Amino acid sequence: MLLDGKSAVVTGAGSGVGRASALRFAEEGARVVCADISLERVEETAKLIAEAGGTAVAVKADVSAEDDVVAMLGAAVESFGRLDVLFNNVGIPTPRLGARLEDHTVADFDRLTSVNLRGVFLGCKHAVLRFKEQGGGGVILNTGSVAGLVGWGGTVYGATKGGVHQLTRAVAIEGAPFGIRVNAICPAGMPYTNFMAAGGMSTGDAAAQEEAAKHTGALHPLGRPITAEDCAEAAVYLVSDRAANVTGVLLPVDGGYVAR
Repeated sequence: MLLDGKSAVVTGAGSGVGRASALRFAEEGARVVCADISLERVEETAKLIAEAGGTAVAVKADVSAEDDVVAMLGAAVESFGRLDVLFNNVGIPTPRLGARLEDHTVADFDRLTSVNLRGVFLGCKHAVLRFKEQGGGGVILNTGSVAGLVGWGGTVYGATKGGVHQLTRAVAIEGAPFGIRVNAICPAGMPYTNFMAAGGMSTGDAAAQEEAAKHTGALHPLGRPITAEDCAEAAVYLVSDRAANVTGVLLPVDGGYVAR
């Protein structure tokens, strides 16, 4: 029960890393606000948590909209009395698989930055304000990407994740005197998630998923595809008190890709 009694908000909790993390947080004792732009999907996550004996509420939120972010964090305070953990997990991929810098439109750029970077900025800002008002510190975890650590492809997407990484480190330093820890996980490609499907990777049937898994797994020294559950396990550690002296870290969950 690493998160026993903690109040956590997980964005993008309707699928992928967000759903896997919300389930694991609840399994470890956290009370979870599951937030997503799709209320239907996030209600399903909350239902899965409840069926497993956990506590969760579902909230519809667009993380690029400040009012939604404020309301989302407020739901944790209203439902559970305080906010202890925010997992800024929402992200959207490069809009067209294989798109180069010059293939991006200004609309593509604006959408990627508004969700991937502004969404994390808003989450961090309002979580810090809440933690300072409450006292006693708090934890922020962001989802970065290997694409923000090395030249992975998806140039604009990678730039937004590089911004997430810098926000993570800077807010970690600013928040340290107040007991606020801030870290990020940096996954590589995950073939089974809606995120990858939105970027153009076929995940429509078992054969397509298996082929995508072989392709992405072959990119990593360990040779295995990265799963949402891999990321959720890293997330549990970083938001728990076992990581009480860990802040400002960008943790690759990549099978060794960036170590090569």
